[in-house]
Amino acid sequence: MTSVLMTNDADALTAATAGFLIVWYIVILALTILLIVAQWKIFVKAGKPGWGAIVPFYNFYCLFDMSFGNGWLFLLTFVPCVGVVMNIIMYVKLAQAFGKSGAFAVGLIFLPYIFIPILGFGDAQYNGPA
Repeated sequence: MTSVLMTNDADALTAATAGFLIVWYIVILALTILLIVAQWKIFVKAGKPGWGAIVPFYNFYCLFDMSFGNGWLFLLTFVPCVGVVMNIIMYVKLAQAFGKSGAFAVGLIFLPYIFIPILGFGDAQYNGPA
């Protein structure tokens, strides 16, 4: 009798885990699509091609070009430790390029899932590299 209960418990646990993972993957997919669309809009605001947001490496080139005026600085992100610092500086300069404050830059660094859509869908205008 206990083996039947254990099998049912195992089946229930498997089903619950599968259900949780399906919901989790749907949420991650929705957030990814939201960020891609928001970044597409950021690129269009800056006069870059929107499709550049979905092309690997080219999107970093465009972000660094929007932030620094020199896209090739994105190559520094491949240097260990320097890459983290360069990404932080890029987000600060990107916020400045859109006329946003340092507090908004902190939001871009620590909460990109919130602040990138605000930058993309909001009324911020691209002013060029600071």
